[in-house]
Amino acid sequence: MPGPSDIVVVGSANIDLIAYTRRVPEAGETVVGDRFQMGFGGKGANQAVMARLLGSHVHMIGCLGDDLYGQMYLDNFAEYGVDVTHVYVTPGSTGVAPIWVEPDGTNRIIIVPGANDLLTPDQAAAGVEAHPGAAIVIGQFEIPQSVTARAFQAARSVGTLTLLNPAPAAPIADELLAATDWLIPNEIEFASIGGGDPFDDAALTRFAAETRCRLVVTLGEAGVALVGQDGTVRRVSADRVEAVDTTGAGDAFVGSFSHGLAIGLDELAAAQLAMACASDSVTRPGTQTSFPDAVRCRELRRELGLADG
Repeated sequence: MPGPSDIVVVGSANIDLIAYTRRVPEAGETVVGDRFQMGFGGKGANQAVMARLLGSHVHMIGCLGDDLYGQMYLDNFAEYGVDVTHVYVTPGSTGVAPIWVEPDGTNRIIIVPGANDLLTPDQAAAGVEAHPGAAIVIGQFEIPQSVTARAFQAARSVGTLTLLNPAPAAPIADELLAATDWLIPNEIEFASIGGGDPFDDAALTRFAAETRCRLVVTLGEAGVALVGQDGTVRRVSADRVEAVDTTGAGDAFVGSFSHGLAIGLDELAAAQLAMACASDSVTRPGTQTSFPDAVRCRELRRELGLADG
């Protein structure tokens, strides 16, 4: 039976094809890279894995192709212990994400959705309805917004919190925004969807009031900004680390923050836990492979004075 730390993630799963290079090519230019790594990604799947590493029971809702990548991804979910009862396999290709990473950790990503675009609103709603006691349902923009909206509406009907990571940046459909409790964009996404300057407290509080959503904005090495329930803006600093690869750091934050809320942490403590996990992740290459493992997650919780959960 679902419990208070159950999380449902409706979203994407992509195979990451990562090239590490001293510099990215100019238009029409070919450069020789330093090394290549293939890994498991997709914002939804990444967030699911991070929450699972912290100890949440995680149920994934998504769509994979019937190719080799799809089977590899099912095996990956099984290794982490993510429930895939509502992960559907359809004819065609699994989503992929070619990624370029420069020496300072900066990345550039192209997403080819593939099967991610084939998840239906009915499938998403059925997956949510199968877990009526879940604490949170998480969504992103790597599947159609109409699908996520239907999932969020199903969650709202049973009083489950909904958390939207509006990435990649795009205008938020009215029906989706109306069913969203928490918004977590990064600074670029915040500006793109009409929030303005995320370093301006007034812009943050105004956007939270206009959208009627609780708001957290991730700011890279500058940490995060959280608009409290009383409208006060609180900021959590990022740990000072040597970044190797920032790919997936935002997903590490979202998965960790959701876990924190699911186990009953207050929003500031959840943000501190999420910032610690995200900062830790950029010290290693890759996406899910860069996330702190279960042992490191316990260490981070202890460092923050949080009980295991």
